[in-house]
Amino acid sequence: MQVTFPYMGTSNIVFKSIMEELGHEVIVKQPSKKTLSLGAKYAPEFACVPFKILLGTYIESLAEGANLIITSGGRGPCRAGHYAQLQEKILKDLGYEFEMVVFEALTDSFKGFFNNIRKVAGPHLSWWQIFKLIKKEWYRLMVLDEVERLSHKVRPRELKKGDTTKAFAKVKRVLTAANTKKDIKNAKEKSLQLLNDVPQDHNYDPLKIGIIGEIYVVLEPFANLEIEKTLGEMGVEVDRSIYLTGWTKDHTFFMPGEDEVVKAAKPYLDQLVGGHGQDSVGNTILYAQNDFDGVIQLAPFTCIPEIVAKSILPQVSKDRNIPFLTLFLDEKTGKAGVNTRLEAFIDLLAKKRDKTGEKIS
Repeated sequence: MQVTFPYMGTSNIVFKSIMEELGHEVIVKQPSKKTLSLGAKYAPEFACVPFKILLGTYIESLAEGANLIITSGGRGPCRAGHYAQLQEKILKDLGYEFEMVVFEALTDSFKGFFNNIRKVAGPHLSWWQIFKLIKKEWYRLMVLDEVERLSHKVRPRELKKGDTTKAFAKVKRVLTAANTKKDIKNAKEKSLQLLNDVPQDHNYDPLKIGIIGEIYVVLEPFANLEIEKTLGEMGVEVDRSIYLTGWTKDHTFFMPGEDEVVKAAKPYLDQLVGGHGQDSVGNTILYAQNDFDGVIQLAPFTCIPEIVAKSILPQVSKDRNIPFLTLFLDEKTGKAGVNTRLEAFIDLLAKKRDKTGEKIS
């Protein structure tokens, strides 16, 4: 079958590899302004930017011959849990013929989750073969997350602006080309070396900013106007609160005990409000405990869970002495305006650090 799925950060490398090994043809490409315009044209006015980008992605892929959409559901009181059903209706009203497979959390329906795996994998592969494939690609995903974390440390220290971004582009090609687990292991070593070989000022002590917010706008550079790259090239080390490996564990497997982030958030927000609202509060507290200089909240315009979090963050900021900046994103958000706000925020953080007696290189 011709398959498409949400394009979200580096995860597309893993999903594409899985689908191709299962014998599917993959039709998906990185979102663009055209993608967002298409989605905004047919989406309800109240819909958030992830909904519009995904809808535009599906329209582009279906126009190129895709006939199977694979996507995920949502948890808690968040509209993301209804994305798939509404997108399916819009697409079928537009005249497209396709099948949609929606993976809900394993904890929601054990049987449904594995039925969907079998539906996508087909009848010919054994469960052992499917398990081995998933295990290999899970390892690839962990490596991608690890090298991306390293790129966030290298970029603010690079001597020539853009070298880290070029090195990371090579890293993605190297990890995409790896076929076996042994190949991925070798690609990991090469990838780490590519990033470590970027000429750096190892004495530079950058500002450290944590990135919190809704998963899609945090993970997908097109949705957040490449904020990690922008901050890095401004000399800031960023740490992302969400990586797909962590999210997958939380939404796919039974995880015993109370999550550290939820526990941190409880004094301010002791219940699930949908999406990543509670996580945004908890992660801000953890960043404060780990001596970060500030936090940036990325939120789709009209995202209720992040609006709830934003209403609580001023008190968290005051109590924990950690500044925060909220950026609401939609199809009308401009990169120049965002960059101006980032520059002002960085200036404030630098002055705050100077007042504490710490010198910024």
